[in-house]
Amino acid sequence: MAELEDDESLNKEIEADIIKLQKTFKKLEVKAKLSNPLDKNNAIFTINPGAGGTESQDWASIILRMYLRWAEKSGFTTEIIDYQDGEEAGIKSVTVEVTGEYAFGFLKSERGIHRLVRISPFDSNKRRHTSFASLHVLPEIDEDIDIEIRDEDLKVDTYRASGAGGQHVNKTDSAIRITHIPTGTIVQCQNERSQHKNRSQAMKVLKAKLYQLELEKKSQEKDAMGGEKKDIAWGSQIRSYVLHPYKMAKDTRTKLENNDIEAVLDGDIQPFIEEYLAKYAGINE
Repeated sequence: MAELEDDESLNKEIEADIIKLQKTFKKLEVKAKLSNPLDKNNAIFTINPGAGGTESQDWASIILRMYLRWAEKSGFTTEIIDYQDGEEAGIKSVTVEVTGEYAFGFLKSERGIHRLVRISPFDSNKRRHTSFASLHVLPEIDEDIDIEIRDEDLKVDTYRASGAGGQHVNKTDSAIRITHIPTGTIVQCQNERSQHKNRSQAMKVLKAKLYQLELEKKSQEKDAMGGEKKDIAWGSQIRSYVLHPYKMAKDTRTKLENNDIEAVLDGDIQPFIEEYLAKYAGINE
């Protein structure tokens, strides 16, 4: 019709529709690879800095912002469950709940070690530093999945939320720390003003962690019986972000690169996620 009527405006409209359809198809194609029953669930992720003090703690805070921006752009909602400030800058640890369909399916591709190379803003000699931060991702566990947690196996401590987190934490004596004695697993929550709500949130995280421990135990048993080792191991370095002497983000697993490092650190990581899922979805379950 556009050709018959020689209507250039209609051609532009068709081209725009094709681009929209291609993006929609890409999203559906990626979701089709998310076959794990837990992929549709909400996600809980924790960021911890590596060795290096202030440098790595600052990098952890940059990573946090990157994922919060990605979640916002992707239509997910986020809630900071626990936030521990660094001594001088950045964070010692942060736990965030991401709510929305396929939150875990997408974020599971981001678990591992993230490496930053830059001229340190904390070094008066302006030397280049390498920093590391780890991202650990868990699915929020449905109520119908039975994870036995006995009261006698729990040690519950309450404390006052502290630090310069400001908008992240409250300052009442309602913060909760729960230790699962048999496994040594520790979770804490200081986001809510209600001690009851903090305990409920902490138990949610504990349940997810214990479920993951069970999965890892079964995986190790399978490997011990002769199963093949995964090429992409849990906790391995997955991506480098270089700010000096050149600018580039490169995924070490898929080899995908992006020279617009500012956009990546502002949350433009969906191409990395989709490339990983296209190649490895189902391999690391």
